[in-house]
Amino acid sequence: MNKFLLAAIPCALVFSARAQQGPPLTTKDYERAESFLSYGTEPFIDNATVRPDWLPDGRFWYRNLNATGSEFILVDPAKGTRSAAFDQAKLAAGLSTATGKQYTAAMLPFQRFTFSADGKAIVFMADGKQWKADLGSYAVTEDGSPMAAEAGGGGRRGGRGGAGGVNLSPDGKKGAFIRDWNLWVRDMETKKETQLTTDGVKDYGYATDNAGWKHSDNAILIWSSDSKKIATFKDDQRKVSDMYLVTTNVGKPTLKEWKYPLPGGEIPMIQRCIIDVDNAKVVMTKVAPDPHRATLSDDIASSGTMDDIYFSSDNSKVAFVSTSRDHKNEKVRIADAATGDVREVFEETVKTQFESGHGGINWRYLDKSNEIIWFSERDNWGHLYLYDATTGKVKNQITSGDYLVTRILKIDEKTRMIYFTADDRQAENPYFAQFCKVGFDGKHFANLTPEAGNHNVTLSPDGKYFVDSYSKPDVPPVTVLRDLNGKMIATLEKADVSRLMATGWKPLTTFSVKAHDGKTDIYGLMITPSKLDPNKKYPIIDYIYPGPQGGSVGSWSFAASRGDGQALAELGFIVVEVEGTSNPLRSKSFHDMSYGNMAENTLPDQITAIRQLASKYGYMDTTRVGIWGHSGGGFATAGAMFRYPDFFKVGISESGNHENLNYEDDWGERYNGLVGNADYAAQANQNLAKNLKGKLMLAHGLMDDNVPPYNTLLVVEALEKAGKDYDLVVFPNMPHGYGQYSSYMMRRRWDYFVKNLLGVEPPHEYQLKAKSDPRNGGGR
Repeated sequence: MNKFLLAAIPCALVFSARAQQGPPLTTKDYERAESFLSYGTEPFIDNATVRPDWLPDGRFWYRNLNATGSEFILVDPAKGTRSAAFDQAKLAAGLSTATGKQYTAAMLPFQRFTFSADGKAIVFMADGKQWKADLGSYAVTEDGSPMAAEAGGGGRRGGRGGAGGVNLSPDGKKGAFIRDWNLWVRDMETKKETQLTTDGVKDYGYATDNAGWKHSDNAILIWSSDSKKIATFKDDQRKVSDMYLVTTNVGKPTLKEWKYPLPGGEIPMIQRCIIDVDNAKVVMTKVAPDPHRATLSDDIASSGTMDDIYFSSDNSKVAFVSTSRDHKNEKVRIADAATGDVREVFEETVKTQFESGHGGINWRYLDKSNEIIWFSERDNWGHLYLYDATTGKVKNQITSGDYLVTRILKIDEKTRMIYFTADDRQAENPYFAQFCKVGFDGKHFANLTPEAGNHNVTLSPDGKYFVDSYSKPDVPPVTVLRDLNGKMIATLEKADVSRLMATGWKPLTTFSVKAHDGKTDIYGLMITPSKLDPNKKYPIIDYIYPGPQGGSVGSWSFAASRGDGQALAELGFIVVEVEGTSNPLRSKSFHDMSYGNMAENTLPDQITAIRQLASKYGYMDTTRVGIWGHSGGGFATAGAMFRYPDFFKVGISESGNHENLNYEDDWGERYNGLVGNADYAAQANQNLAKNLKGKLMLAHGLMDDNVPPYNTLLVVEALEKAGKDYDLVVFPNMPHGYGQYSSYMMRRRWDYFVKNLLGVEPPHEYQLKAKSDPRNGGGR
């Protein structure tokens, strides 16, 4: 072969490769993709969202967005009526006169309001001021009265620990808070403060809120119904390891130090107590300290108050559950509030891990009938059981069948009925939730939401009605009002996406395929470009969040954008979200499929699902598969790149817990088992980093107090030792989420997949520009 030909071959190869890559993407391409983010799609969706704001008299109002703007709707469930909350045209005119600015009926500058006590006026914020509109004359005047708009006229709303770390009593007259490791109470009217405990010291104080990965200054406790007692704990963290983070700034950095328990190490132990508030008397329960655990996690305040504990109706007793460190043993106990004596009622032990529900704790103490409603997966499905609180014996199983009780929403002790949500009752998709009721005796079961789809239910405060919004990932929502017998009272809204479809948007595709075992059904979503060319080959992006406390899809309700899934598809990808095995919203055996090996991360399911989809849809290119995820999804993404390097070619791993010995104690110990019983080293990503073949981007916030950044730095160090190239994005002062830099991370994600998976150049430093829905009027 002559020298000219030898010299020409490399040039021809380079030219060929560049030709296959195609032209670079432009700013207009990115602008079009950005238009498919939620702030680009939601302004074109009408009548989609009903958020009821309940009034003291049982009525509620909500704000509806439609093609012309917004409308405020008032609903009277007792009368079955739906009407305008007020005359918006008259109010717009009155407000225009009062402010000197022009407003229209459909574009009022506020989103919330409150009725006056007599219902003859409304109060709202606009133009930086508070206004009052008379609903007779529609005269609008400035108003200086305290505004109840934050409660929507329906009463006080509380958050975790209350405002400013103060945990308010039920009567609103007292507020408990922590000072110098001790518990204090403040008279909310006189501001007088009384110290309730005196022996609290550093790392051994009362009511402290610290699970390591989640912590605050709030006081974690529950009040008795008469506001005279507090149930809480003294938290011993003295032997727990410290975690350190340092700020990035000019000059000396600030060290952040707090107790952060790790698997295999010392964990916080809590000694439960009951406090007589008026007399500042502390009664310690006469039982050994419990591990800092709840029946759902290690965060014993996950529901906004102290979990797994109830006062009796007369406040003389406290029922609670003690959870073992590995979540395999649960002890139900009842304490005497005056003496601290503890009576063992019953216990349950499981082989893997126990959880008391999904989205909320499902057990209840019913002292009036001396019973306990208990949640258990003992028959392979999550069901409710009725126990005798004296003997600790099962009276009867309440729910049964091949479905899962996810969350109790209401218990009516007078009628002995339980109202709850359930999954696995619809053949189309096991993740579609329904709202059901059943008697304590297991009889009179009824499905109150018969329509196909995923149902999201909001109960009225008086427990007589519920608002139900049901939809599917590819079917917009319908929102209705029903009573607790399931009787339809009114159809409130039917979402309309016709304006959105006119922009070129198309719904995604739902699918069901077989898991890696070849027999188990798994489900997912596939998002394609709106201008799909079935004759082309598209690279694939797999978004992953393996759980095992959740999954990749998350909500199975309708969403037009699914994060940036549709935007990525518009750039030239097929995006998939596969709900793999070990998701908790199925049977117990399904949930436990990867117990003891969290590093499996549903990756075999992801691969087999993508291959099955590609065999059906010829436009999917399995030679170009990318993957990305955040947190547990970041752990899974790096694992995918290291364990299956010939399948996954490009990965973006954000804030991953790559080494579970470096992550909070409960995560690994609950789903892997205790250190010594599970091989943590075999699951650690840094130990497999040498296997990398493709392109990997790592990202982490350096002030991440959930998943400390050292998790990612371990992988960085391992990659460097192995001589592997990688890309790294750090956010110096950001926590687990990236806050103001989220859009920057999104753009970097797009660029990385466009360049390394699609094989073309992205536009240089494109700036995402979030926009507000013009129908929101800029007000609150």
